[in-house]
Amino acid sequence: MSIIKEFKEFAVRGNLVDTAVAFVMGASFGKIVSSFVDGMVMPLVGMLTGGVDFNDKKWVLKDAVPEIKDAAGRIYAKSIAEVSVKYGTFLTNLIDFIIVAFAVFMVIKAINKIKKKQEAAPAPAEPSSTDKLLMEIRDSLKK
Repeated sequence: MSIIKEFKEFAVRGNLVDTAVAFVMGASFGKIVSSFVDGMVMPLVGMLTGGVDFNDKKWVLKDAVPEIKDAAGRIYAKSIAEVSVKYGTFLTNLIDFIIVAFAVFMVIKAINKIKKKQEAAPAPAEPSSTDKLLMEIRDSLKK
């Protein structure tokens, strides 16, 4: 089977479209959660912790050094950027992840519950022995 034919079958089956829709929905949901955390959750957490803004929280390993110039504008020492561990941003992103993971868990749980109900539906009853015998007679008479 050629790769093009195999890909066409894959795309037509709907898996590709379903995956693309899920990806777009997931990206949009991630933005909504980030907006919710940044705009609503973190200000409340900051208020509870005495006005602390977690996005500004960092552990500075090495301070920044500005560039040094003389009066003529010649640079004697280039600037060096600050080296820091931004744990506040990490905490914010961790809260984002926990909310998204919980939402996905709830969706999967609901889907599994629906599947269990469908599986638990009783299967059609098998015909009785009399009905089976009558079907065999009918089938043999048709021949």
